[in-house]
Amino acid sequence: MTYTFTQLAHKRLIGMIRKESLQILRDPSSIAIAFVLPIIMLFLFGHGVSLDAKEVRIGFVTENQNSETTDVRAAFGQSIYFDLLNFHSIQEAEQALIAQQIDGIVWLRSDFSRHLLSEQNATIGIIINGLDANQARITEGYIQGAWQTWLKHYGERRGLPLAIPITVEQRIWFNPAVQSRFFLVPGLIAVIMTLIGTLLTALVVAREWERGTMETLLVTPIRIHELLLGKLIPYFILGMGGMLLTVAMAVGVFEVPLRGSFFILLVVSALFMLVALATGLLISILVKNQFVAGQIAIIVTYLPAFILSGFIFDINSMPTAIQWITHIVPARYFVAILQTVFLAGNVWQVILPNAATLVLMAVVLLWIVRFKVSKYLE
Repeated sequence: MTYTFTQLAHKRLIGMIRKESLQILRDPSSIAIAFVLPIIMLFLFGHGVSLDAKEVRIGFVTENQNSETTDVRAAFGQSIYFDLLNFHSIQEAEQALIAQQIDGIVWLRSDFSRHLLSEQNATIGIIINGLDANQARITEGYIQGAWQTWLKHYGERRGLPLAIPITVEQRIWFNPAVQSRFFLVPGLIAVIMTLIGTLLTALVVAREWERGTMETLLVTPIRIHELLLGKLIPYFILGMGGMLLTVAMAVGVFEVPLRGSFFILLVVSALFMLVALATGLLISILVKNQFVAGQIAIIVTYLPAFILSGFIFDINSMPTAIQWITHIVPARYFVAILQTVFLAGNVWQVILPNAATLVLMAVVLLWIVRFKVSKYLE
């Protein structure tokens, strides 16, 4: 039977895909990377990492017990954010703060009620543990909010005019409950896909270099683009399966709303998976050692995706030099798209430029991979 050139190329590609698929089925590590690793990371980060401050331990010091100070304490006690502990003196509260038994102190001095009833400047003392700057800022905001709420109710009961004739009507878009989980889980999908895509190709291809089977493939009639496609397609399908699993868990387990189009999410995820797989291929071509490839994959892809993508740390708060570095981190663009599609919807002003950048990165990385393989053959 005579085959045309196109038919031969097709058969070679199908054979390469079949070979890689059988390798995946025989190698449980690939299945574990694609499906077990996302589950573990989602549960660890989804439940273990939170930027919400709840049950903040506050030491409440009242030097003169009366109806006014009791009313203030009741207002703080009604807040879901505070876990109040009573202290008889400021010295006891300060010792508890030093011992990290509490996170802050609210101090009502002995003259608080007298100044309040005489409409003088009645103040409360606030001391906050500043070891964790983020926690300190959140705690300070909670205390000020509880104090302002009590002042408003106190003025209304006594018929006193408000000092500032402004009423704030606050609305929070996209995440009305202000739950950090809704912000973190979509970004976590990008971090997981970075690790999955890079490790799948970096470790598996590096293993072939170690065993000498890659050289055998390179001396066969198979062409370079057929070899690369045969490597990419099975792991692309496997990686996208892991992506679908993470999205299903984000929506079903962590109850993160998906307000945008699932089709757009699928297309953009496919672009990012190509970038991650191409990065893994490039790493494996350069080092050809499983252990070294794994270490480089974590350092070059996972850590930047975790730290420099905006997943947890705000990019605009970083130094200017670091902000410039984030532009070469693919996860930065994918995180922006994920958080927008999940929480805001199909905002094309965000989706299109970030998706275009991912396309450019995928093309450049795949071209570099092809160039490196061609150079190796020479």
